[in-house]
Amino acid sequence: MKGKHKVIIQNNRLHYEFEIKRNITIIQGDSATGKTTLINMLRQAENMGRSSGIDVQCDVPCRVLEGANWKLIVENVSGSIFFTDEENTFINTEEFAAAVRGSDNYFVLITRENLYNLPYSVEEIYGLYASGKYQNTKKVYQQLYRIYTNTHNLPVKPEKMIVEDSNAGYDFFDAVGKESGVLCESAGGKSNIFSKLESVKNEEICVIADGAAIGPEMSRLFQIAERMENINLYLPESFEWIILSSGLIGGKQIDEILKKPEEYIDGKEFFSWERYFTRLLIQETKDTYLSYTKSRLNKTYLHPRNKEIILKSIRGIIFK
Repeated sequence: MKGKHKVIIQNNRLHYEFEIKRNITIIQGDSATGKTTLINMLRQAENMGRSSGIDVQCDVPCRVLEGANWKLIVENVSGSIFFTDEENTFINTEEFAAAVRGSDNYFVLITRENLYNLPYSVEEIYGLYASGKYQNTKKVYQQLYRIYTNTHNLPVKPEKMIVEDSNAGYDFFDAVGKESGVLCESAGGKSNIFSKLESVKNEEICVIADGAAIGPEMSRLFQIAERMENINLYLPESFEWIILSSGLIGGKQIDEILKKPEEYIDGKEFFSWERYFTRLLIQETKDTYLSYTKSRLNKTYLHPRNKEIILKSIRGIIFK
């Protein structure tokens, strides 16, 4: 399943309107913000049809996923948007993550829990708020807002960088750091970032991680960055996305993909967008001097000209 899908769910009192563009979307927030009502309205529309008084508009079917047969439903349905909430405890299981992986559906998960089995994006964690669009009527207009951003406390001239992975991205930032006198450490995985932060003192730290899959860690990571002003966050889609968006590779097709990646990335094939950008970069540089592998950085990317092109696209981190 690809593309951006606009969803409108409304009755004579409430109007929900938002767009879904990735295979996994998270809606969080406190009680009494309308999350449970959203699920209830969808369920009523699905069970009662027009007699429910609820109108659901979308170019693909919108369904509530719940009950003991949830897995069977997912396996036998494609091209739909499934909505489910935290009362369905299966969303915290590896079995559910395995069902989402390879599914030709989108999933909107309404929960206050961090779902560590799923690689969801920092950009797709939302809250609900009521706007004043219908301020002269009794109808309440509910919209989504992004809870987190891809950057926090930037710009910064770091004294230390903590890079999520130990692959090509780390190789690049480690080399740049050595030239600038900035220590660079690999966390060896997103869940290990926090152990690295435990030893932080007063130095300016920049955490660099793949925003495409950092979602489960964002609540804890953001709280630390809010509490400690010397913790700064840079969370691009991935290192491969940085290279592609820098213009180093070039090409009209890459530009079009970067403008609307949701039109090209099939959630059934790619569990997270990071995997798509990795494959794209590998394909676009195959048999060229910029041939890319994720496990180890091609030293050509550290050639002064190529390195400067990449660094110019990284806004908010000052290396010199």
